Amino acid sequence: MSNASAIDSTSPAPYGGASGPAPYGASSTAPYSAAGSAARKPMSLPRLRELRERGEKITMLTAYDATFAAVADAAGVECILVGDSLGMVCQGLSSTVGVTLQTMCHHTDSVARGLRRAHGSAWLIADLPYGTYAESAEQALRSATALMQAGAHMVKLEGGGWTAPTVEFLVMRGVPVCAHLGLTPQTVHALGGYRVQGKTDEAAATLKRHAHELQDAGATMLVLEMVPAKLATELTLELAHCHTIGIGAGSGTAGQVLVLHDMLGMNLGKMPKFVHNFMAEAGSIQGAFEAYVKAVKQGRFPVDAQHAW
Repeated sequence: MSNASAIDSTSPAPYGGASGPAPYGASSTAPYSAAGSAARKPMSLPRLRELRERGEKITMLTAYDATFAAVADAAGVECILVGDSLGMVCQGLSSTVGVTLQTMCHHTDSVARGLRRAHGSAWLIADLPYGTYAESAEQALRSATALMQAGAHMVKLEGGGWTAPTVEFLVMRGVPVCAHLGLTPQTVHALGGYRVQGKTDEAAATLKRHAHELQDAGATMLVLEMVPAKLATELTLELAHCHTIGIGAGSGTAGQVLVLHDMLGMNLGKMPKFVHNFMAEAGSIQGAFEAYVKAVKQGRFPVDAQHAW
């Protein structure tokens, strides 16, 4: 998943705009409560399906260390993604391509420990980094095994078409898979840069075909990044067994995800169009996380006219 530092876009207008939804007020700034986290049942695939079935938006944020993961969990974030975006926000790389499996395992382990210490309930997803699943399904399984042993509940991989057999291979061996279509940062050079995907009829049809193939292969979540809102909404309605998670894909997806540093207003470049700085209003990190969860749940973020294409 991409980060603001690599996307050449202008900063968005204030959250909701003058004529849009009003900003959510400052949330609680009290330290996170391990006891509060313990009161929640651990998130699972059946529980994620229940959220989707009752029309409740799924919330996801990236995290790369124990403390941020614990605070996000206590704020009510249901899914934590250890994204290879860490290469950009933590390592200072220009893209996600340089992130290694060893690095991903290190950060996944750190996040998992933080959740255990805080008695957290979040569903933990880890990115399979570039070059660790393209060679063969067997290579993908070895890489996924390393991430699962580090504490992940699910692995995420990018791309469609050729990835469907790999997804099926992993799922049949007990590895839950989150797919990723649209802007796929690991192949950003092949895409010609950080651009919206699926804009033409032909591109939209291909993306739809790949999404259905991934669902049929057993993927139970699908990140849609920088995809037109109309296309993302159509896919969400069509994919009954695969929960769409949008980032720059409008409000019609089953859930939303943002890069942690972006939604806190911290980045090494320009803020992308689809991001809102929740820290500016909340006044604290936990308050920002809580405001994000409430805004997504209440349908006030994202605002299609402001954050989508």
